[in-house]
Amino acid sequence: MNILMLSDVYFPRVNGVSTSIATFRRSLAALGHASLLIAPDYAAPADDDAGIVRIPSRYLFLDPEDRILKAGKILALEKTLRRRQFDLLHIQTPFIAHHVGVKLARRLGIPTVETYHTYFEEYLYHYVPFLPKPFMKSMARALTRRQCNRMDAVIVPSRAMHEVLQGYGVRVPVSVIPTGIEPGDLPAGSRERFCSTHGIEPSRPLLVHIGRVAHEKNIAFLLDVVSEVRRVVPNVLLVVAGEGPALERLRRKALELELGENVRFLGYLKRGPALSDCYCAGDAFIFASATETQGLVLLEAMTLGVPLVSTAVMGTRDILAAGKGALVADGTVRDFAGKVIRLLGDPGLRERLGREARAHAAEWSAEIMARRLEEFYRQVIATRYHGTH
Repeated sequence: MNILMLSDVYFPRVNGVSTSIATFRRSLAALGHASLLIAPDYAAPADDDAGIVRIPSRYLFLDPEDRILKAGKILALEKTLRRRQFDLLHIQTPFIAHHVGVKLARRLGIPTVETYHTYFEEYLYHYVPFLPKPFMKSMARALTRRQCNRMDAVIVPSRAMHEVLQGYGVRVPVSVIPTGIEPGDLPAGSRERFCSTHGIEPSRPLLVHIGRVAHEKNIAFLLDVVSEVRRVVPNVLLVVAGEGPALERLRRKALELELGENVRFLGYLKRGPALSDCYCAGDAFIFASATETQGLVLLEAMTLGVPLVSTAVMGTRDILAAGKGALVADGTVRDFAGKVIRLLGDPGLRERLGREARAHAAEWSAEIMARRLEEFYRQVIATRYHGTH
């Protein structure tokens, strides 16, 4: 198959959508399928392959990390794209990429699918706080329903997100296809090397959170957890790796909670040894986002044998449902902190959960998920052209 992909976001912008696109493109190529990705130009160095076309873009005032694609530049590629004879167009994001993608697919005469990566109902109001939260939630639901129902079919990364779309009134076929983990994507990490690099006493109890530092990630809750844990484990240290719009607010909160010696914000770590070292430095990886549609960082931590303490909300439910490699906490600071304290105080439990985590993550291989996506594409194409599954 020959697949055209369109996205409002891609590397060097680091987030789950970028990771998902890159993972599936590599895995599809390994299965013999070609793909062309149209994505924004960030005016920054990018390690692009020949199958990526960059489109001029401008800043998005609500979130300067993102870009607004120039729609006309994409539509101008129509003749060139037509010669490539694509079988299907896969839209990855619901902004300019969606609106242009619908037009482009119609002009090219090919079916269109979209992956609904983000739970916008619990996301948008963080970035448009001057509008009432109920209004923003209602608008997100209506927009999602309208956009999804324009597709031939929709992909979601978790069963929870499938349930959400059903509740919205999405009528087109919806398939659950998570993003998989590629073996060897992250090299083995070293706690000792991480501690040496960052001047941390190797015996110090360490908690790690890696990901975009955004309001919807609920990192402020984790600061409250650390404040509670510190009462029992005074020298506990939370390492937060990542960048994002909530960083300064979180720094202020850490100071208000007098956590200056118990929290360290590292900024962005490039994929590779430094990132693996950060994961593996943790006695536990902690996570409490209530808006994740999958939670790839949980799988990455598990792949490296790091035990988890996490809530199981939305997409993380699927990863944590087996009860392996993790202690699942409810949404209260007291319960979450209690499970962290239990894990920090029990080396045998940490070792057992680490073994379970590695084994569980192996079940989420990128190849398995790519084969599911391959079959999904085939069904959509067959239905469009032959009226059969």
